[in-house]
Parts: sequence; C-alpha cells; structure tokens
Amino acid sequence: MPHVVFDKEIDLESFSKEFREMMIKKPFFIKLLNVYTDREKRTVLVPAVVIDKLHQQFLIEISTRKDKTTIRLFPGTDPEKTDGIKMSLGLTAKIIQEMNPNHKITKTNIDAFLFKPEANKINV
Repeated sequence: MPHVVFDKEIDLESFSKEFREMMIKKPFFIKLLNVYTDREKRTVLVPAVVIDKLHQQFLIEISTRKDKTTIRLFPGTDPEKTDGIKMSLGLTAKIIQEMNPNHKITKTNIDAFLFKPEANKINV
C-alpha cells in the first residue's frame, strides 16, 4: 500500500482551514477536491480524482498522532495503484511539507513520486 510518514504530528484543524482545491494536468490529471475532518481532528479524508491509464475516484487518508503523521489510501476505497495514484499521495505530502516546513519524511514506499524541493516546480 503506498504511503508517506512524517516525523511529527500536524495540526489537522489548521490543515483543513488552509487547504485549497488543487489540480495538476501533467503528467497525469490529478485533482484534490476538499477536506473532511473527524470529530477528534486526528484524521482527514481528501477526495481525489486521478486520470492516467484509468479514471479513478478515491479517498486519501491523513492520520496524525503525537509522534507521526501518515498519508495513505483510505482502506474503504481501493483504487488500482497506478503512477497517478502514487503521485496524488506525493502531491498531498508536498502540501503538508509546504504548510509544515520543519516536518521530515521518515518513511515512504513512493519516493519516486514525491515532489522534491530541488525538482522543477509543478504548475498547479
């Protein structure tokens, strides 16, 4: 299962207030639509659409606790793990890093799909 883990807790209430719909068109169409936060503000769901070799709609889950924050596919949705799906998780990680510059990625299995600071900026 594709995932990204950060070294610290993030404030999901702040994240949900600052989040803006995001869309990229190349190399795949990826659209992150909104944010839904649970009552305890420990988990956020982000509805997403990816069009690469398939057209898929699914949810990205961001869960946080004292020592880490994890981005993964919500288990209730099971899209095919295409490059576009992995890139949507990388885009979500990029948003978190921009909002929390002191947070570092400690674990991931989608390193090739993360947006690195030294890489060219993506047009959104």
